[in-house]
Amino acid sequence: MTPTLARAPAVPEPPPEHPWVQQHRVHRNAYLDEQLFAEELNQIFHRTWIYVGHESEVARPGDYKTTVIGRQPVIVTRDGTGGIHVLMNRCTHRAATVCQAASGNSAFFRCEYHGWTFRNNGELVAPTFSAGYDPADFTAAGFALARAPRVDSYRGLIFASLAPGGESLREHLGRAAEYIDLTVDLAPAGTIRLGAGAHRYSYRGNWKLQSENGVDGYHPNFVHRAFFETSGLGAGLFGPGSTGRAGSLGRGHAVLDFRTMMAPMMRTRLATDDGQRALERLTERLGDRERATEVLLANGTQGYNLLVFPNLQIIGCQLRVIHPRAVGLTEVDLYPYLHDGAGDEENTARLRTHEAFYGPSGGGGPDDIEMFDRVVRGLAVEGVEWLPLVRGLRREVVDGEARWGHITDEQPQRGFYHRWLQLMGASR
Repeated sequence: MTPTLARAPAVPEPPPEHPWVQQHRVHRNAYLDEQLFAEELNQIFHRTWIYVGHESEVARPGDYKTTVIGRQPVIVTRDGTGGIHVLMNRCTHRAATVCQAASGNSAFFRCEYHGWTFRNNGELVAPTFSAGYDPADFTAAGFALARAPRVDSYRGLIFASLAPGGESLREHLGRAAEYIDLTVDLAPAGTIRLGAGAHRYSYRGNWKLQSENGVDGYHPNFVHRAFFETSGLGAGLFGPGSTGRAGSLGRGHAVLDFRTMMAPMMRTRLATDDGQRALERLTERLGDRERATEVLLANGTQGYNLLVFPNLQIIGCQLRVIHPRAVGLTEVDLYPYLHDGAGDEENTARLRTHEAFYGPSGGGGPDDIEMFDRVVRGLAVEGVEWLPLVRGLRREVVDGEARWGHITDEQPQRGFYHRWLQLMGASR
């Protein structure tokens, strides 16, 4: 049940403060400092669960894709028995990467430096010219590709952690899993897939700018005003009168939930013959008419923007992955996803909708990149040191570990930095 906005009885006890991240404000150096960026990679990207791919990208034995965890190159593979591995893309001999392609299918990876060959589960087949290696000094088993200690998936989303211990993936996802379920349950077959291609953009700015922005409901009326005016959608979705909510879900995850604003349109669709047939099919699959109605009214991520801390966003019909390359350089991969069990017409319409706003010439994505550029230039100003995150602070609704506010409030950003402080505290 959606809680009514009201004043929270008290602001919760914050985690220990950092010199550049405090309770409700962020210092400009948090976006600019090289040493802090290195600490973020070590304390966040190398310790928590990081999204690395989708099961549909490695659907067949031998399939693989390359990506990064932080700045460390990895290979996501499916071996001959169907097992999924996340291997470090580094030859155990002299450190060259063993896989150069973005994706493909192969039972082996061969390092072109000295010819060492590895199976797609990471095992070293044998070194080349093996007579030069004495058993007293060398065994093939000791030189397998390094691997992420923990790999797990949820609803097809594959995550890896470079830390050997810690909370499970399900514990890490917490309440973000509720929104992932809404996303995937909408597909007629109960699964989504990647495979429609992807596009990438980069900007000369810190990775946190994108993580913050994807769940910022304050900016659309201003940054994307031209799109709202020309599309006929109207700006009420993110206006002062919106009934939408901004939420911090705990563990750094956050959401812009505007399902209440979309509900009238979705109920109209649901009342049609096609809508009723869709409801019956989904009720049969889920075994729960009330849940089926909830899923259809949400219409996947047409009803919310989700941030899975630290760098996965599920927005529109895309999985957006944020890659920190340097303190002042970020790459972002956008993967439109399709619905298994849906017809070509429906999936094509999803792609066209995605392109219209988030594509390279879309009505929204380029606007955000321009704002990142302006922020970076503004951060060069000395003497104005702090960026405040206090909007809606005194009208929060507390719901377990979640905190809710108006869709234009800054609960998502405060929750993001609350988790940031928890993880970065070990470096101080």
